[in-house]
Amino acid sequence: MELGKVLVACGWPYVNYVPHLGTLVQVLSADVVARYYRLKGEDVVMVSGSDEHGTPIEVEAVRLGISPKQLTDKNHAKVVELLKKWGFSFNNYTRTENPVHKEFVQNHLTKIYNNGYIFVQETEMPYCKKCGRFLPDRFVEGKCPYCSHEHARGDQCNACGRLLEPTFLIEPYCVICKSKPAIKRTKHWYFDLSKFSEKLRDYISSNKQLASNTRNFSLSFIKEGLKPRAVTRDVEWGIPAPFPEAENKTIYVWIEAVLGYVSATIEYFKNCGEPEKWKEYWFNKDAKTLFFIGKDNIPFHTIIFPALLLGSHESYSLPWNVSATEFLQFKGEAFSKSRRIGVFIDEALELFPADYWRYFLAATRPETKDTNFSWKLFIEKVNADLNDTLGNFIHRTLKFINSQFDSEVPEPSCLSEDDERVLKTLEERVETIANEIEDCRLQSAANDVISISRMGNQYLNEKEPWNVIKKDRDEAANTIYVAAQIVKTLALVSAPFIPFAAEELWRILNLPGNVHEQEWDEALKPLPPSHKIGEASPLFRKIEASSEKLVEKLEKVREKMSKVD
Repeated sequence: MELGKVLVACGWPYVNYVPHLGTLVQVLSADVVARYYRLKGEDVVMVSGSDEHGTPIEVEAVRLGISPKQLTDKNHAKVVELLKKWGFSFNNYTRTENPVHKEFVQNHLTKIYNNGYIFVQETEMPYCKKCGRFLPDRFVEGKCPYCSHEHARGDQCNACGRLLEPTFLIEPYCVICKSKPAIKRTKHWYFDLSKFSEKLRDYISSNKQLASNTRNFSLSFIKEGLKPRAVTRDVEWGIPAPFPEAENKTIYVWIEAVLGYVSATIEYFKNCGEPEKWKEYWFNKDAKTLFFIGKDNIPFHTIIFPALLLGSHESYSLPWNVSATEFLQFKGEAFSKSRRIGVFIDEALELFPADYWRYFLAATRPETKDTNFSWKLFIEKVNADLNDTLGNFIHRTLKFINSQFDSEVPEPSCLSEDDERVLKTLEERVETIANEIEDCRLQSAANDVISISRMGNQYLNEKEPWNVIKKDRDEAANTIYVAAQIVKTLALVSAPFIPFAAEELWRILNLPGNVHEQEWDEALKPLPPSHKIGEASPLFRKIEASSEKLVEKLEKVREKMSKVD
């Protein structure tokens, strides 16, 4: 039987800095879903990459006094290593400087241009006389004309999510020198989005996978009237524009970044020696393409990206699902490396193992409203959920098998109605978790994994096998047999969320192969009686520190890391 094709992708992190926990929410979401579909036996490809072009990179390079290439070479290499340490299972984590990406973007945009959807016109742009440069995107900030947010950027307002043009800003200023720009005429190439309004409306309205917030935001965006979007920028750092007479122009970063999902797939299969196989994911109407992003990037993925695919006049499948989260903030503010606000992914791993962070971010994923990172909640989720509930249930079960049954899963004599009820509930919970992951309700799925171990602890507390074994060894064996089945189930269903602990548990259970190479259905296949397990050891450790102590510890980590940098 041919495997189903599933392409899983997340927004490309800018590598002006190391990503922060807010960015990691999308990467983690993609990884959980990719790992799940692999366990389901689907043919999964997970892609993304470092977004190296655009004004955020150039702005930071100017501030540091180095070239953008020097900055992105250093940061991309660092991010690649960090993503491995976080356990992310990318098939291809690439970069926008990759030649495959550059060639694809130029060829694709040339097709759109030849099809009549890209036109050229003169326009007015802010120009900084002091810096001697035009100020596109993040080179200019000012007040949002829609919501009056004070720090709107030249391409988008983070507060209300509206797409902007630099000339829309009220009281604009150059982010480098803070001076007020002049207005100067320049020539740019524009993508005529309005020609796709009807097709985009039909696509979004009929897409049953899209969450209501994503669908409503996108339809409202179209209803307001789609306007042409600039494809080119007056910056040196980027992919050269392929249009006639477009010398010294580069491609707008958000136009090329979304096309990177396709180019990353092409690059992956090219490296695998199957250069045509990428088409099975992008031209196959039965394939699923899933994208995990922040809410500020919805229009780029539900409107601009689909329009770019339609504009080629090739039979691309449009995004099957776009799952957008709200913002993870820090004390009500956006994460900021320069202002030392928030926690960044290199710092996080210096403090605690990746699984602690992965579980916390999944279990508190901001799916319905903006949330604030809290050390108190982090400690609570790790201690109460991972250590005291999941870890405790697993350890007490396996330790009992070690000490009372010579490390062998006991033979059940006759399971009671209670035992059968627990196993039936276990089956239902596994199905619920599968449905939640497929619906991108990952917060519920992560918490339901813990609910299985909570059920296991309650079952053990009610059955008291440590007392029962003194007078009825068979009844105690029944209880521990059922508990062992719950432990095995937890190894499988927790694997997408906490891959390192799941693999360690699989090893302790003395089961063949790697937990991540199993099938999801294996979760409910019983451990056979007399199966020999290894010596139980704790999977997690309690955090013995207050929020205040962790803040101090983070500052020490930052001080140490700044000396290394």
